[in-house]
Amino acid sequence: ISSLAHCAERGKITLVDELTALKEQGLLRNLRVTCAPAPPWLDIEGKKVINFSSNDYLGFSQHPSLVEAAADALKTYGAGSTASRLVCGSLEVYHALEAEIARIKKTEAALTFANGYATAMGIIPAIVRQGDTVIIDKLAHACLIDAARLSGATLRVYPHNDLRKLARLLEKAQGRTLIVTESVFSMDGDLAPLREICELKKSAGALLLVDEAHAMGVLGENGFGLAHELGLQKDIDFQMGTFGKALGSAGGYLAATQDWIDLFINKARSFIYSTAPPPSQAAASLAALRLLQSEEGQSRRNTLIEHMKEFDRQTPIIPIILGENETALSLSQTLLESGFLVPAIRFPTVPRGTARLRLTLSAMHSHENIQRVKTLIHLHS
Repeated sequence: ISSLAHCAERGKITLVDELTALKEQGLLRNLRVTCAPAPPWLDIEGKKVINFSSNDYLGFSQHPSLVEAAADALKTYGAGSTASRLVCGSLEVYHALEAEIARIKKTEAALTFANGYATAMGIIPAIVRQGDTVIIDKLAHACLIDAARLSGATLRVYPHNDLRKLARLLEKAQGRTLIVTESVFSMDGDLAPLREICELKKSAGALLLVDEAHAMGVLGENGFGLAHELGLQKDIDFQMGTFGKALGSAGGYLAATQDWIDLFINKARSFIYSTAPPPSQAAASLAALRLLQSEEGQSRRNTLIEHMKEFDRQTPIIPIILGENETALSLSQTLLESGFLVPAIRFPTVPRGTARLRLTLSAMHSHENIQRVKTLIHLHS
Protein backbone atom coordinates (compact mmCIF):
# COMPACT_ATOMS: atom_id res chain seq x y z
CA ILE A 1 0.00 0.00 0.00
CA SER A 2 2.07 2.94 -1.25
CA SER A 3 0.50 5.83 0.68
CA LEU A 4 0.13 3.78 3.85
CA ALA A 5 3.71 2.49 3.61
CA HIS A 6 4.96 6.08 3.22
CA CYS A 7 3.06 7.12 6.33
CA ALA A 8 4.40 4.09 8.21
CA GLU A 9 7.97 5.12 7.37
CA ARG A 10 7.28 8.42 9.07
CA GLY A 11 5.87 6.57 12.07
CA LYS A 12 2.46 8.15 11.72
CA ILE A 13 -0.61 6.32 10.39
CA THR A 14 -3.84 8.18 10.91
CA LEU A 15 -7.43 7.10 10.42
CA VAL A 16 -7.56 9.27 7.29
CA ASP A 17 -4.44 7.50 5.96
CA GLU A 18 -6.10 4.12 6.35
CA LEU A 19 -9.30 5.24 4.62
CA THR A 20 -7.33 6.88 1.80
CA ALA A 21 -5.33 3.69 1.23
CA LEU A 22 -8.50 1.62 1.00
CA LYS A 23 -9.97 4.07 -1.51
CA GLU A 24 -6.81 4.03 -3.65
CA GLN A 25 -7.00 0.24 -3.90
CA GLY A 26 -10.70 0.16 -4.74
CA LEU A 27 -11.39 -1.54 -1.39
CA LEU A 28 -13.41 1.14 0.40
CA ARG A 29 -16.92 -0.08 1.22
CA ASN A 30 -20.03 1.86 2.19
CA LEU A 31 -23.54 1.00 3.31
CA ARG A 32 -26.47 1.46 0.94
CA VAL A 33 -29.97 1.93 2.27
CA THR A 34 -32.35 -0.78 1.09
CA CYS A 35 -36.06 -1.10 1.72
CA ALA A 36 -39.28 -2.70 0.52
CA PRO A 37 -37.89 -6.18 -0.20
CA ALA A 38 -40.29 -8.19 -2.37
CA PRO A 39 -38.10 -10.95 -3.84
CA PRO A 40 -36.68 -10.71 -6.38
CA TRP A 41 -37.30 -6.96 -6.22
CA LEU A 42 -35.51 -4.58 -3.88
CA ASP A 43 -35.60 -0.83 -3.44
CA ILE A 44 -32.04 0.45 -3.10
CA GLU A 45 -31.57 4.15 -2.43
CA GLY A 46 -34.87 4.89 -4.15
CA LYS A 47 -34.22 2.73 -7.21
CA LYS A 48 -36.20 -0.47 -7.79
CA VAL A 49 -33.87 -3.26 -8.91
CA ILE A 50 -33.88 -7.03 -9.39
CA ASN A 51 -31.75 -8.49 -6.63
CA PHE A 52 -29.08 -10.97 -7.76
CA SER A 53 -27.03 -10.66 -4.54
CA SER A 54 -29.18 -12.20 -1.81
CA ASN A 55 -28.63 -15.56 -0.13
CA ASP A 56 -32.42 -15.93 0.16
CA TYR A 57 -32.23 -18.73 -2.39
CA LEU A 58 -35.80 -19.95 -1.95
CA GLY A 59 -37.48 -16.60 -1.25
CA PHE A 60 -38.50 -17.78 2.23
CA SER A 61 -37.72 -14.47 3.96
CA GLN A 62 -41.04 -12.93 2.93
CA HIS A 63 -43.13 -16.11 3.08
CA PRO A 64 -46.35 -15.73 5.12
CA SER A 65 -45.65 -18.83 7.22
CA LEU A 66 -42.36 -17.38 8.51
CA VAL A 67 -43.82 -13.92 9.04
CA GLU A 68 -46.82 -15.32 10.90
CA ALA A 69 -44.65 -17.59 13.05
CA ALA A 70 -42.45 -14.64 14.03
CA ALA A 71 -45.51 -12.46 14.77
CA ASP A 72 -47.10 -15.18 16.91
CA ALA A 73 -43.85 -15.57 18.84
CA LEU A 74 -43.73 -11.82 19.47
CA LYS A 75 -47.21 -12.01 20.99
CA THR A 76 -46.36 -15.11 23.05
CA TYR A 77 -42.83 -14.34 24.25
CA GLY A 78 -42.35 -10.61 23.67
CA ALA A 79 -39.59 -8.91 21.73
CA GLY A 80 -36.61 -10.39 23.57
CA SER A 81 -35.48 -13.49 25.41
CA THR A 82 -34.38 -11.37 28.44
CA ALA A 83 -31.26 -13.39 29.31
CA SER A 84 -28.69 -15.90 28.17
CA ARG A 85 -29.81 -19.48 27.69
CA LEU A 86 -28.04 -20.62 30.88
CA VAL A 87 -29.77 -18.01 33.05
CA CYS A 88 -33.47 -17.88 32.18
CA GLY A 89 -33.55 -17.34 28.41
CA SER A 90 -33.81 -20.95 27.26
CA LEU A 91 -37.33 -20.66 25.92
CA GLU A 92 -39.17 -23.71 24.64
CA VAL A 93 -39.08 -22.48 21.05
CA TYR A 94 -35.26 -22.85 20.99
CA HIS A 95 -35.54 -26.43 22.22
CA ALA A 96 -38.12 -27.24 19.54
CA LEU A 97 -35.87 -25.76 16.86
CA GLU A 98 -32.84 -27.70 18.09
CA ALA A 99 -34.78 -30.96 18.18
CA GLU A 100 -35.85 -30.46 14.56
CA ILE A 101 -32.29 -29.69 13.43
CA ALA A 102 -30.99 -32.81 15.19
CA ARG A 103 -33.69 -34.91 13.48
CA ILE A 104 -32.87 -33.48 10.05
CA LYS A 105 -29.12 -33.85 10.53
CA LYS A 106 -29.49 -37.34 12.07
CA THR A 107 -27.59 -36.42 15.23
CA GLU A 108 -28.36 -36.88 18.90
CA ALA A 109 -28.62 -33.16 19.60
CA ALA A 110 -28.12 -29.63 18.29
CA LEU A 111 -27.44 -26.17 19.66
CA THR A 112 -28.46 -22.82 18.18
CA PHE A 113 -26.64 -19.48 18.24
CA ALA A 114 -27.44 -15.87 17.34
CA ASN A 115 -25.76 -16.21 13.92
CA GLY A 116 -23.29 -18.29 11.97
CA TYR A 117 -20.27 -16.23 13.04
CA ALA A 118 -21.12 -16.69 16.71
CA THR A 119 -21.53 -20.42 16.09
CA ALA A 120 -18.01 -20.80 14.73
CA MET A 121 -16.46 -18.52 17.35
CA GLY A 122 -18.02 -20.54 20.15
CA ILE A 123 -17.63 -24.06 18.80
CA ILE A 124 -14.10 -24.32 17.40
CA PRO A 125 -12.31 -22.94 20.51
CA ALA A 126 -14.37 -25.40 22.57
CA ILE A 127 -13.18 -28.34 20.45
CA VAL A 128 -9.46 -27.53 20.20
CA ARG A 129 -6.92 -25.50 22.15
CA GLN A 130 -3.17 -24.91 22.39
CA GLY A 131 -1.35 -28.13 21.57
CA ASP A 132 -4.06 -29.27 19.15
CA THR A 133 -4.24 -28.78 15.38
CA VAL A 134 -6.81 -27.24 13.04
CA ILE A 135 -6.47 -28.05 9.34
CA ILE A 136 -8.64 -25.78 7.21
CA ASP A 137 -9.38 -25.23 3.53
CA LYS A 138 -7.81 -22.01 2.24
CA LEU A 139 -11.17 -20.72 0.96
CA ALA A 140 -13.15 -21.48 4.12
CA HIS A 141 -15.30 -18.64 5.43
CA ALA A 142 -13.68 -15.94 7.57
CA CYS A 143 -15.67 -16.97 10.66
CA LEU A 144 -14.07 -20.43 10.55
CA ILE A 145 -10.57 -19.01 10.13
CA ASP A 146 -11.07 -16.44 12.89
CA ALA A 147 -12.39 -19.11 15.25
CA ALA A 148 -9.44 -21.40 14.50
CA ARG A 149 -7.03 -18.58 15.31
CA LEU A 150 -8.89 -17.75 18.50
CA SER A 151 -8.65 -21.35 19.71
CA GLY A 152 -4.88 -21.19 20.14
CA ALA A 153 -4.45 -24.47 18.28
CA THR A 154 -1.81 -24.79 15.57
CA LEU A 155 -3.43 -23.64 12.33
CA ARG A 156 -2.57 -25.38 9.08
CA VAL A 157 -4.13 -24.32 5.76
CA TYR A 158 -4.37 -26.56 2.70
CA PRO A 159 -4.90 -25.28 -0.88
CA HIS A 160 -8.54 -25.29 -1.89
CA ASN A 161 -9.87 -28.88 -2.07
CA ASP A 162 -6.31 -30.26 -2.27
CA LEU A 163 -6.69 -33.74 -0.80
CA ARG A 164 -3.01 -34.66 -1.14
CA LYS A 165 -1.94 -31.67 0.92
CA LEU A 166 -4.67 -32.38 3.46
CA ALA A 167 -3.38 -35.96 3.82
CA ARG A 168 0.19 -34.73 4.37
CA LEU A 169 -0.93 -32.23 7.00
CA LEU A 170 -2.88 -34.93 8.81
CA GLU A 171 0.26 -37.05 9.03
CA LYS A 172 2.08 -34.24 10.86
CA ALA A 173 -0.79 -33.05 13.09
CA GLN A 174 -0.35 -32.96 16.85
CA GLY A 175 -2.92 -33.33 19.61
CA ARG A 176 -6.63 -33.38 18.88
CA THR A 177 -6.98 -32.69 15.16
CA LEU A 178 -9.93 -30.90 13.59
CA ILE A 179 -10.50 -30.64 9.84
CA VAL A 180 -12.65 -27.66 8.84
CA THR A 181 -14.34 -27.09 5.48
CA GLU A 182 -17.46 -25.67 3.93
CA SER A 183 -19.59 -28.03 1.87
CA VAL A 184 -20.52 -25.27 -0.61
CA PHE A 185 -17.93 -22.51 -0.72
CA SER A 186 -19.55 -19.13 -0.31
CA MET A 187 -17.58 -17.11 -2.87
CA ASP A 188 -16.91 -19.76 -5.54
CA GLY A 189 -20.06 -21.86 -5.25
CA ASP A 190 -18.16 -25.11 -5.74
CA LEU A 191 -18.38 -28.25 -3.59
CA ALA A 192 -15.95 -29.81 -1.16
CA PRO A 193 -14.95 -33.45 -1.88
CA LEU A 194 -16.72 -34.53 1.29
CA ARG A 195 -16.60 -38.26 0.70
CA GLU A 196 -12.81 -38.23 0.29
CA ILE A 197 -12.36 -35.87 3.26
CA CYS A 198 -14.39 -38.22 5.44
CA GLU A 199 -12.14 -41.12 4.43
CA LEU A 200 -9.01 -39.14 5.27
CA LYS A 201 -10.37 -38.07 8.65
CA LYS A 202 -11.25 -41.67 9.53
CA SER A 203 -7.78 -42.91 8.61
CA ALA A 204 -6.13 -40.17 10.65
CA GLY A 205 -8.46 -40.44 13.65
CA ALA A 206 -9.31 -36.76 13.27
CA LEU A 207 -12.53 -34.82 13.83
CA LEU A 208 -14.42 -33.08 11.01
CA LEU A 209 -16.48 -29.88 11.02
CA VAL A 210 -18.49 -29.12 7.89
CA ASP A 211 -20.23 -25.78 7.43
CA GLU A 212 -23.38 -26.36 5.35
CA ALA A 213 -24.40 -22.69 5.33
CA HIS A 214 -24.89 -22.50 1.56
CA ALA A 215 -25.99 -26.12 1.08
CA MET A 216 -28.86 -26.22 3.56
CA GLY A 217 -32.10 -25.68 1.69
CA VAL A 218 -30.45 -26.25 -1.69
CA LEU A 219 -28.79 -29.67 -1.92
CA GLY A 220 -29.90 -33.14 -0.88
CA GLU A 221 -33.34 -34.65 -0.41
CA ASN A 222 -35.69 -31.98 0.99
CA GLY A 223 -32.74 -29.58 0.82
CA PHE A 224 -31.07 -31.06 3.89
CA GLY A 225 -27.53 -30.38 2.60
CA LEU A 226 -24.61 -31.99 0.80
CA ALA A 227 -23.78 -34.36 3.66
CA HIS A 228 -27.34 -35.69 3.48
CA GLU A 229 -27.18 -36.00 -0.31
CA LEU A 230 -24.01 -38.10 -0.04
CA GLY A 231 -25.20 -40.12 2.96
CA LEU A 232 -22.31 -38.86 5.10
CA GLN A 233 -24.09 -37.34 8.07
CA LYS A 234 -22.99 -40.12 10.42
CA ASP A 235 -19.37 -39.62 9.33
CA ILE A 236 -19.23 -35.89 10.15
CA ASP A 237 -18.62 -34.99 13.78
CA PHE A 238 -19.89 -31.42 13.63
CA GLN A 239 -22.53 -30.23 11.17
CA MET A 240 -22.72 -26.45 11.23
CA GLY A 241 -25.09 -24.19 9.37
CA THR A 242 -27.27 -21.11 9.36
CA PHE A 243 -30.93 -20.18 9.11
CA GLY A 244 -30.03 -16.88 7.45
CA LYS A 245 -29.58 -18.01 3.87
CA ALA A 246 -31.94 -20.40 2.03
CA LEU A 247 -34.09 -20.69 5.16
CA GLY A 248 -34.81 -16.96 5.10
CA SER A 249 -34.53 -16.27 8.83
CA ALA A 250 -31.44 -15.79 11.02
CA GLY A 251 -29.26 -17.69 13.46
CA GLY A 252 -26.70 -20.48 13.42
CA TYR A 253 -26.67 -24.09 14.57
CA LEU A 254 -24.33 -26.96 15.37
CA ALA A 255 -25.50 -30.58 15.26
CA ALA A 256 -23.46 -33.29 17.00
CA THR A 257 -23.59 -36.00 19.66
CA GLN A 258 -25.23 -35.22 22.97
CA ASP A 259 -21.87 -35.28 24.76
CA TRP A 260 -20.39 -32.67 22.44
CA ILE A 261 -23.48 -30.48 22.76
CA ASP A 262 -23.25 -30.74 26.54
CA LEU A 263 -19.64 -29.61 26.32
CA PHE A 264 -20.53 -26.65 24.08
CA ILE A 265 -23.23 -25.54 26.51
CA ASN A 266 -20.50 -25.32 29.13
CA LYS A 267 -17.57 -24.06 27.03
CA ALA A 268 -18.79 -22.13 23.97
CA ARG A 269 -18.30 -18.55 25.12
CA SER A 270 -20.41 -16.95 22.38
CA PHE A 271 -23.30 -19.11 23.62
CA ILE A 272 -22.72 -18.72 27.36
CA TYR A 273 -22.15 -14.97 27.44
CA SER A 274 -24.78 -13.79 24.94
CA THR A 275 -28.42 -12.98 25.49
CA ALA A 276 -30.41 -15.58 23.59
CA PRO A 277 -31.66 -14.39 20.16
CA PRO A 278 -35.20 -13.00 19.87
CA PRO A 279 -37.70 -15.87 20.16
CA SER A 280 -39.38 -14.61 16.98
CA GLN A 281 -36.16 -15.46 15.12
CA ALA A 282 -36.23 -19.05 16.38
CA ALA A 283 -39.93 -19.39 15.56
CA ALA A 284 -39.37 -18.17 12.00
CA SER A 285 -36.47 -20.60 11.61
CA LEU A 286 -38.60 -23.51 12.78
CA ALA A 287 -41.33 -22.49 10.35
CA ALA A 288 -38.72 -22.38 7.57
CA LEU A 289 -37.63 -25.96 8.29
CA ARG A 290 -41.23 -27.12 8.08
CA LEU A 291 -41.82 -25.16 4.87
CA LEU A 292 -38.66 -26.66 3.38
CA GLN A 293 -40.16 -30.15 3.76
CA SER A 294 -43.53 -29.21 2.30
CA GLU A 295 -44.77 -29.54 -1.26
CA GLU A 296 -44.35 -25.81 -1.75
CA GLY A 297 -40.82 -25.93 -0.43
CA GLN A 298 -39.93 -28.71 -2.85
CA SER A 299 -41.53 -26.78 -5.71
CA ARG A 300 -39.41 -23.73 -4.98
CA ARG A 301 -36.27 -25.85 -4.74
CA ASN A 302 -37.08 -27.44 -8.11
CA THR A 303 -37.40 -23.98 -9.64
CA LEU A 304 -34.04 -22.99 -8.18
CA ILE A 305 -32.45 -26.14 -9.59
CA GLU A 306 -33.79 -25.28 -13.05
CA HIS A 307 -32.24 -21.81 -12.75
CA MET A 308 -28.91 -23.36 -11.74
CA LYS A 309 -28.99 -25.53 -14.86
CA GLU A 310 -29.11 -22.38 -16.99
CA PHE A 311 -25.58 -21.68 -15.76
CA ASP A 312 -24.56 -25.35 -15.68
CA ARG A 313 -23.96 -25.04 -11.93
CA GLN A 314 -24.62 -27.29 -8.93
CA THR A 315 -25.28 -24.36 -6.61
CA PRO A 316 -26.94 -20.94 -6.90
CA ILE A 317 -23.64 -19.07 -6.42
CA ILE A 318 -22.19 -17.87 -9.74
CA PRO A 319 -18.74 -16.22 -9.50
CA ILE A 320 -17.78 -13.95 -12.39
CA ILE A 321 -14.07 -13.46 -11.79
CA LEU A 322 -12.70 -10.26 -13.29
CA GLY A 323 -9.39 -9.82 -11.45
CA GLU A 324 -9.07 -6.11 -10.83
CA ASN A 325 -11.11 -4.26 -8.22
CA GLU A 326 -11.99 -1.35 -10.48
CA THR A 327 -13.16 -3.69 -13.24
CA ALA A 328 -15.51 -5.45 -10.85
CA LEU A 329 -16.79 -2.17 -9.43
CA SER A 330 -17.39 -0.75 -12.90
CA LEU A 331 -19.39 -3.76 -14.12
CA SER A 332 -21.40 -3.83 -10.91
CA GLN A 333 -22.32 -0.17 -11.42
CA THR A 334 -23.27 -0.79 -15.07
CA LEU A 335 -25.60 -3.59 -13.98
CA LEU A 336 -27.10 -1.44 -11.24
CA GLU A 337 -27.86 1.31 -13.75
CA SER A 338 -29.62 -1.35 -15.85
CA GLY A 339 -31.75 -2.44 -12.91
CA PHE A 340 -29.78 -5.39 -11.47
CA LEU A 341 -28.04 -5.56 -8.10
CA VAL A 342 -24.89 -7.70 -8.42
CA PRO A 343 -22.24 -6.36 -5.99
CA ALA A 344 -18.50 -6.47 -6.53
CA ILE A 345 -16.64 -8.80 -4.15
CA ARG A 346 -13.04 -7.84 -3.37
CA PHE A 347 -10.16 -8.56 -0.99
CA PRO A 348 -10.20 -9.53 1.87
CA THR A 349 -13.43 -11.42 1.14
CA VAL A 350 -11.65 -13.11 -1.77
CA PRO A 351 -7.89 -13.40 -2.51
CA ARG A 352 -6.11 -10.45 -4.10
CA GLY A 353 -6.34 -10.44 -7.88
CA THR A 354 -9.63 -12.37 -7.92
CA ALA A 355 -12.13 -9.52 -7.61
CA ARG A 356 -15.47 -10.66 -8.97
CA LEU A 357 -19.17 -10.26 -9.22
CA ARG A 358 -20.98 -12.79 -7.08
CA LEU A 359 -24.30 -13.45 -8.78
CA THR A 360 -26.74 -15.50 -6.71
CA LEU A 361 -29.90 -17.17 -7.97
CA SER A 362 -33.28 -17.38 -6.30
CA ALA A 363 -36.39 -19.41 -6.92
CA MET A 364 -38.13 -16.03 -7.18
CA HIS A 365 -36.21 -15.02 -10.30
CA SER A 366 -37.89 -15.52 -13.65
CA HIS A 367 -36.27 -17.06 -16.71
CA GLU A 368 -36.45 -13.61 -18.32
CA ASN A 369 -34.63 -12.00 -15.35
CA ILE A 370 -31.83 -14.51 -15.69
CA GLN A 371 -31.48 -14.17 -19.46
CA ARG A 372 -31.34 -10.38 -19.22
CA VAL A 373 -28.61 -10.30 -16.60
CA LYS A 374 -26.62 -12.98 -18.46
CA THR A 375 -26.77 -10.92 -21.64
CA LEU A 376 -25.64 -7.74 -19.90
CA ILE A 377 -22.72 -9.47 -18.19
CA HIS A 378 -21.64 -11.02 -21.50
CA LEU A 379 -21.79 -7.64 -23.26
CA HIS A 380 -19.79 -5.72 -20.66
CA SER A 381 -17.27 -8.24 -19.31
